[in-house]
Amino acid sequence: MSWGARAGETDELFTTYSAPAMTRLRQPERQVLDTLVDAGVARSRSEALAWCVRLVGQHADQWLGQLREAMGAVDELRKQGPTR
Repeated sequence: MSWGARAGETDELFTTYSAPAMTRLRQPERQVLDTLVDAGVARSRSEALAWCVRLVGQHADQWLGQLREAMGAVDELRKQGPTR
């Protein structure tokens, strides 16, 4: 992500953000990503993986919300527990 300005022939970016991620995928998962790339849905495996994550997020909102609530409850219980 970046923002910048253009003046005539000059482009200047002021802020850039990049967050590399490493995944260990088995062959079937890589084939899914490669299919998305081959079909033109994504330009790279990285973009295909981001597409998959967005899709899961859209279709699993309720479940993800419940999971976040449960994790919040676990955090509260940890705070109430004994200290070391």
